[in-house]
Amino acid sequence: MDFSNIKLVASDMDGTLLDPHHTLSEDFYPVYQALKEKGILFAAASGRQYYNLVNLFTPIKDEIIFLAENGSYVVHQGQELLVQAMDHGITRQLLQKARTIPGVYIVLCGKKSAYVENTAQEFMDQVNLYYDAVEVVDDLLAVEDDQFLKIALCDLAGSESNSNTYFQEEKAHLQVTVSGKIWLDICDKQANKGRGMEVIQERFNISPEETMVFGDYLNDLKMMEKAYFSYAMENAHPEIKKVSRFRAKSNSQNGVVEILQQLVGATV
Repeated sequence: MDFSNIKLVASDMDGTLLDPHHTLSEDFYPVYQALKEKGILFAAASGRQYYNLVNLFTPIKDEIIFLAENGSYVVHQGQELLVQAMDHGITRQLLQKARTIPGVYIVLCGKKSAYVENTAQEFMDQVNLYYDAVEVVDDLLAVEDDQFLKIALCDLAGSESNSNTYFQEEKAHLQVTVSGKIWLDICDKQANKGRGMEVIQERFNISPEETMVFGDYLNDLKMMEKAYFSYAMENAHPEIKKVSRFRAKSNSQNGVVEILQQLVGATV
């Protein structure tokens, strides 16, 4: 495999770079330093909140690119490269519809904070994994002073077979994505990891042939299209395996770091 021209690596987090306990391998930072020394940029591409990602990568937060909230918010060294917010009126309509789905919990994802109006423990356990700036409010519809990047539905019955079916009409004008077994994300039509990757590639003058990406779930589909070196995790959704060119070992086997070690070794 010829990795000699790679200038950008982007990886999804949960189910991909992070292990099944949602933690970062201690082997990541040495390989990251090797990437940095070779001038290869690294982007954390996730449905997670920006503030959560910053805390996850504290030692290198001022160096890497953050492609947060499924591509609706892209930041590098404190500079916003993309803010793809939803219309407030559409956001209100989506919130009202989401409230009609039994057993579904709602996270309103703003640029300043995530907002919740339900604090059930089973829900907050999930929220606390992915969001560090969280505000509990009496009414999500009353939140005004923010830009809304995403609505995330926590569907413990299974997002793909349950809440996803309620938003078929919205797919014509919004980005409706099954981003995990219990998560459905709704964003602006232009907000996805693929668009976020385009913005990064344009900003740094990097082509898809110079890009390597890793993913495992349906919110990574568009990102896979933006890199020649597209890797599906062994534990990935079948659709991700179908569109990717290459395969990495599962996240429980540190598959991303293994490929990155091969990358830095090959570009010595």
